[in-house]
Order: sequence, then C-alpha cells, then structure tokens
Amino acid sequence: MPRRHIHVTGAAEAPLRAALRALRTELAIPEGFPPAVLAEAEAAAKAPRLPAHDATDLPFFTVDPPTSTDLDQAMHLARRADGGYRVHYAIADVAAFVTPGSALDAEAHRRALTLYFPDGRIPLHPAVLSEGAASLLPGEPRPALLWRIDLDAEGRRVATDVRRALVRSRAKLDYAGVQRQIDSGTAEEPLALLREIGRLREALEAERGGISLNVPEQEIVEQSPRGERGPDHTDVPSDPHDPTYSLAYRAPLPADGWNAQISLLTGMAAADLMTAAGTGILRTLPTAPDGAVARLRRSAEALGVPWPHHVSYADVVRAADPTNPRHAAFLQECTTLLRGAGYTVFTDGHVPTPAVHAAVADEYTHCTAPLRRLVDRYAGELCVAAVAGDEPPEWVRAALPALPDEMAAGSRRANAVERESVDIVEAALMRERVGEVFDAYVIDVKEREPSVGTVHLDDPAVVARIEGGATRLPLGEWLRVRLTEADPGAAKVLFAPA
Repeated sequence: MPRRHIHVTGAAEAPLRAALRALRTELAIPEGFPPAVLAEAEAAAKAPRLPAHDATDLPFFTVDPPTSTDLDQAMHLARRADGGYRVHYAIADVAAFVTPGSALDAEAHRRALTLYFPDGRIPLHPAVLSEGAASLLPGEPRPALLWRIDLDAEGRRVATDVRRALVRSRAKLDYAGVQRQIDSGTAEEPLALLREIGRLREALEAERGGISLNVPEQEIVEQSPRGERGPDHTDVPSDPHDPTYSLAYRAPLPADGWNAQISLLTGMAAADLMTAAGTGILRTLPTAPDGAVARLRRSAEALGVPWPHHVSYADVVRAADPTNPRHAAFLQECTTLLRGAGYTVFTDGHVPTPAVHAAVADEYTHCTAPLRRLVDRYAGELCVAAVAGDEPPEWVRAALPALPDEMAAGSRRANAVERESVDIVEAALMRERVGEVFDAYVIDVKEREPSVGTVHLDDPAVVARIEGGATRLPLGEWLRVRLTEADPGAAKVLFAPA
C-alpha cells in the first residue's frame, strides 16, 4: 500500500519508537475503535451473511508477508484443456460483515485506508474482522467474492466471472517460501503456475506500455550503541534508551511481481465489467508531464542508471536492478510519477476521458484489498451486480459520489504518515553522524530559493533538505554535503553544502 516501505524493529521505549508514537498523536491518528464500532464488529464476526454457492472444494492458497494476518486474497491456478489457464481469485467479502449505514460502516468511511507506520499499522476495520472472521486465514471457511478469469495460452483474458461464494484457503504462504519452492521445482502445479502466468502477464504489461515499480523495502535495524561488539564478534545488546540504527534493503523477489500481476489482472477485469455496465469507479492516473520525466532522467544520470535517449521510461524501470542501491534509489524517485492518481466515478453510462491509469496503461480499478481500502468493497459490489445483470445496490449508488473525496482525504493522511515517518526514521539513522560529509545528488531545487532543495545521499539512502550556500544548487548533479542537523524528535534532517 505505501509507496515507500519502511519497517522498524526495536524496544518500545527507544527514541525512534517514541517519536513514532508522538507522530500518531500529532496527526490525530486513532489508536482504537469506538465501543459501538467494536460491538458491531464482534456481532458481525459471529453472524456474517453467508453466500449460497460453496467453493470450499477449491484448494486456495494465500501469498503475503509472513507476519500478515489481514489476508484479502487467495488464489487457485489451473491449466485449461485448450492450453490456456484458469485463475480463481477469492477476495474477502467485507460486505458480508459491514451493514451500510452502521457505526462500523461510518468508521470505515472516516478512515478510508489502513495506515502504515514503520513500527505497525492502524487498520481500516477492527482486528476481529480484518485479522479474524473476514480474513482468508487457512483452514477457515470464509465468505468471498470469487473471481474466475480464463486466459489464453499467451495470458490474455478471454472470460470473466465473479460471484459470492464460500471458500477455504488451504495454505498461508510467504514470498520467500514461494520463491524457494518454485525455484527448486518442488512447487505443486497450482503454485508453480504463478511463475508461468506471472511472466506472461508481465510480457503483456510491457507490450501495452505499462509498468510495475519494484521498489525495495527498507528496514531500520537497531544496533548496539556506536557499533560496539562483544568478544564473540556479535552485537552487544542495545541500550533501549540510546540505540543506533543501520539501514538495510529487501529487494522484491520475482514472486512479489507475479503475485501482483494476479491483482492487476483482476483490477483490469473489474474495470471492464463496470465500464460495460455503465456504472463504476476507476483508479485513474494521468500521463506524467514531460518535466517530471526530465527530472527523473537527471536523477538517473546522477545515480549512474543507464538511460539511452531512445529508451522509454518504462523500459528503463523494467531494466533497473532493485538489489543495486543506486538503482533502488532511482526506483524510489520513480514513485513521484504516481502523484496525481485518483478515483473517477461514472453512473450514466458515459465513461470519462481519459479513464486510463497511466502506469497500468489500461482501464483499472482497485478491488482486491477490501480489508485495507474502503473503495474496494464498492468496486466488488458493482462487479457482482454487473455479472448478474442486476442494478447496483442502492447503498452502493448512494455512496459513489462521495468516494473519490473520501479516498483522497484518506490518501492525504496516509501520505502524511509516510512522509513524516520517513523523516523520523532518517533522523534516527543519522543522529550520530552530525558534522560528517557525504556524497549526494541534488534531486530538487526551489525555484524561488535556488540555494534550498533536496538531496539524495549515495550511502546511506537518505533523502533530506539542503539549505545554505551562496550559489544555486546544481540540480541533477553530485554534491558534497555536510549533515548539520538530525533530530528524530523534530522529524528533521538537514544538510548544507560542504
């Protein structure tokens, strides 16, 4: 969900964790749910609205980070007799638990999104639902929206169906385990087909000019103060009141991308169903302006990422190696082209123009993460109605006009959490290094204050403000910079030209 994935571990009383707690207070982030919401969630968990269709015979599996318990999606993959493929994709049916107009529903509309902090998350729905009764946990029958998408031998979609069904996942898998099974040849066919289908869909994505950003996850790791080592050359246990931190990257595995392609496939299928029916909500993103792409080209040059003039932005991103720190920094900068994404509602049969998501390079919607994103519940309902030939439920139609603004407000809040969290984490990472000089490149310069801008360090991969000096900062060029301030409590890192 977040564009920049940062994970923090360590003692709850450490300064970094304390600063993150203070950020929750500053941004007025709700830590818990009102009693009425919790009571409704408890009651709904005990008595969901169950579907008539039983698909528990399909051996679904989920693929998520190992600690995740809010499992929105489960899949089963199979070959068809004609050489194509059948994708069964079960999506948690949140509407089976949430009654329109209830306190639980109103709270979800107020939150709009699950919020991700480096040390935890603030969920969209109470845990009794999001991590319990509505989650597609293994061995448990669950109400779901069951997508059946048939593909030809090249991975192109040839048929789509979605209906309510009772499903049961057989296995909770994680990305690393999936990758090991597939690479070693020990994966059974439903799982082994994830690579086959994923690669076909990636090839089709490249063909239509779409792009998926494989941005590495950053993990901030607590270390012993000032790097002290014990007699066995291991870290001495940290003083929780004065730890130091190091930055490590986790590059996405191929399995991450193959799994994402199944979600993209479903979002594109959902968009087609809604546009054909004349009522829907699309996720849209305008084409990046030339200036934004030119800025990225300067960043690529400064970072040493090859970008020949005849090569498109999409091809450069596909060629980037997320295990290379400089390429990882470039991929992080590429997320700026996702700014401007929003939701577009249509109810009169006239699909707005443009209706395409520029990164997907096709019409697309969000419908596969309803436990964590409000809009997905409504997109799912619209698709079920479209396939059945029914009018959308009145509660869905009534909510549609306000959804883009609600999601925009939720996104602004999520972006603030992400931005401020990154600042806090980077300040904690750098706080012992004030006065040191680093190699950096200048990624932004203020038009009216050319001596003020933003720099990206080569090592560690920190992005921060720079100010001072008598001359204009050299945009897109390397610069020696000195760290002048790093305060986690103030969420501030500041550099000056060295």
